[in-house]
Amino acid sequence: MVPKVRSSYRARPQFGEVMTVKIRDLIANERTSLSFEFFPPKAKEGEDHLFGTVRRLEPFTPNFVSVTYGAGGGTLKNTRHVVKRIKEETSLTPMPHLTCIGQHQEELKAILSDYTAMGVENILALRGDPPEETTGHATKDRLCYANDLVQLAASLDAFSIGVAVYPEGHCESPNLGIDMVYTKEKIDAGADFAITQMFFDNRYFYQFMERADRAGIRVPVISGIMPITNIEKVKRFSQMCGATLPAHLVERMEVAASPAEVRKIGIDFAVKQCEDLWGNGVRYFHFYTMNRSKAVAEILHSLDLGQGSNRRFTTAGESI
Repeated sequence: MVPKVRSSYRARPQFGEVMTVKIRDLIANERTSLSFEFFPPKAKEGEDHLFGTVRRLEPFTPNFVSVTYGAGGGTLKNTRHVVKRIKEETSLTPMPHLTCIGQHQEELKAILSDYTAMGVENILALRGDPPEETTGHATKDRLCYANDLVQLAASLDAFSIGVAVYPEGHCESPNLGIDMVYTKEKIDAGADFAITQMFFDNRYFYQFMERADRAGIRVPVISGIMPITNIEKVKRFSQMCGATLPAHLVERMEVAASPAEVRKIGIDFAVKQCEDLWGNGVRYFHFYTMNRSKAVAEILHSLDLGQGSNRRFTTAGESI
């Protein structure tokens, strides 16, 4: 059953009605943000599953949903296809990810122009992972760093631009000070907001926000939340991106009696994590869904984040 929604539902605009869909404006107007990340599946069965997930999460009225993008343009067609379907078939505001490393400026301009023609007004600008055969350095007219892509997108004056930030520092940064220098460069190039890589210890997020404040970063920073329902899979993810998993959490999950108990521990942990963030003034939440709705829905149903408009992330009625 689809739950009833406490927050006001942003339905599709009527004929002649103007609706703001730039993320910077949505966040500024509502002063809270809820969003979900999806990835483009490779097969038809995966696409059917994805859009089942999209429709089950749609009643939570997220400010936007993001769709990931493969390194070197590996999933551009799939990303575009999913973004187009979300825009045409749902009430949601889609934000495609776009990577730039090793790509020609004209190629990237063509992609951005195509999104503009589709009515897409938001982009997440990323460097992307270097292809194995390259050194990670740009050649002539090819872009290499996220701040280059931000600058390119900003020059078109058509997008609200987001960037990725790293509470524990990017895995390639020599130290947190250098990481913040690069972060500030991305923001100053024209980014309107940032989304963090997943983190599991809120202290890293709070410390990052203190560094960002000292650096003069004033754009909204959206906290990235990864529900843990499979500890082995999340351990692999965290090792790849340098996100620290709390030892006590890993120990509890590894001795759990069943996958169901692991799942319950993970959902309870995410609920407490979000409640702690909210209690410390955080109002922006981005959930890495892994194209699944149930864990995210259970977390959102379980959250009690205050009264009135502060209950933006909760729903009434049956669980999904």
